[in-house]
Amino acid sequence: MKLPGILQVRVLREALTALFTGPYTHPFPYQPSEPEKRYRGMPKFDEEGCVGCGACAEACPADDIQVVDDPEKRKRTISLRYDKCIYCGTCEATCITKKGIKMSKDYATVYLDRNDAVTSIEKELILCERCGAVVGTPDHIKWVADKLGPLAYSNPTLLLTTMRDAAMLGEMPEREEGLEVGRHDVVRVLCPACRREVQLRA
Repeated sequence: MKLPGILQVRVLREALTALFTGPYTHPFPYQPSEPEKRYRGMPKFDEEGCVGCGACAEACPADDIQVVDDPEKRKRTISLRYDKCIYCGTCEATCITKKGIKMSKDYATVYLDRNDAVTSIEKELILCERCGAVVGTPDHIKWVADKLGPLAYSNPTLLLTTMRDAAMLGEMPEREEGLEVGRHDVVRVLCPACRREVQLRA
């Protein structure tokens, strides 16, 4: 197809300009490209900001963030797959600490193996001293205690976790197996179900 004269001149001018000044396209990936200020890139966990509550996993619309508890190892693993993530920013918006997970400006999600497209964070678990159920992570419990302030003293689980973290409490004897619920269970780290039973019977 033959171009009109004015377009021929324009194409020739752009070709000569590119010949001396280089191409118009950005040199990525050879040089990094800085995205816009509010760009939502790859979400990333922050070790200090994350308390391991799992709120991000509950809110994720793509069901991309998984929380796996291992009571035997007393470990909680929260993992996120970049190959399923839709970069909506819901995880960052629902984070209770507002700094546990952040949308970064990184966008180069190129992997040769899909198993490499995973980021995760591990947190210690606290278990109920009576039934062994998961109570939460120490960081989460301490965050709740800080939010409650003096009201945290009304809950032995919050109080004991905070005191142990501050090294104000020594090792307590383990609860005997088969022991009936009683007043001796009041000052113990318990799950909500066991706490209710202890309060009713003690």
